[in-house]
Amino acid sequence: MQRIAICAPATPLSREYAEQVTALASAEFPSLELVFHPQCYEQDGHFAGSDAVRAAALLECANDPSFDAVWFAKGGYGSNRIIDAFLEGAKPPAHEKTYLGYSDCGFLLGPFHRLGIGKAVHGPMPVDIGRDGGEAAVRRSLRWFTGDKSGLEQSLDDRPTLAFNLTTLVALLGHTHCPDFYQHVIIIEEVAEYLYALDRMMFAVTHDLHHCAGIRLGEVTAIPENDRPFGASAEEIVEDWCTRRGIPYLGRAQIGHTADNHIVPFTSLSD
Repeated sequence: MQRIAICAPATPLSREYAEQVTALASAEFPSLELVFHPQCYEQDGHFAGSDAVRAAALLECANDPSFDAVWFAKGGYGSNRIIDAFLEGAKPPAHEKTYLGYSDCGFLLGPFHRLGIGKAVHGPMPVDIGRDGGEAAVRRSLRWFTGDKSGLEQSLDDRPTLAFNLTTLVALLGHTHCPDFYQHVIIIEEVAEYLYALDRMMFAVTHDLHHCAGIRLGEVTAIPENDRPFGASAEEIVEDWCTRRGIPYLGRAQIGHTADNHIVPFTSLSD
């Protein structure tokens, strides 16, 4: 029996979603025990509890040797606000776990990978149960926890690979917690940003990622309508900036804020 701790490092999860995920896991994955931390349902303004409450819950889950993995319940915004507190309080058991999530949780996955804290994995979270077809997304992560690799992103090869929401990646660049991108394939995805904002972020990202092995584009969803057409698609924007900076554009990937979000374990040159 594997025990999976679930906490919310950014915004709160609804109890309804937690109940649906628990029921699915109980019915189809008897080898997994899901334990939702009560902090998942806390609310303090935008956040799932104060910074101190969220950091304490993450540390409680990570430092508990009875848990095999920590599954982030939901993204939103706020994970970056607790990373320093986590690093100060992380104990040896925290270094032995798998940490799975995406979007804003990249603020945790990136530093964990950089510092060798457990195994960082980009993949669906419990909140995805609320999407159309969301059960398939949740099953993908539950299968991963059991050792089933059928949900892996199909473009993965023997090159080290990292996956990030683009907004999160831009915020990490140049920070002491930013992972090393040298000779890594970088998979990016985005949600709810104007195309001109995507273009602006690619201007920044490609300046700092000139030494990576290439960029692959996941889903870009919920694009707001601007007052005039931008004149290029999301893929054309990404490909254009890769060309300008001499970075290989590697095509598309199945990750992002959709039910088709696939698993990307963070890997390094030493793996």
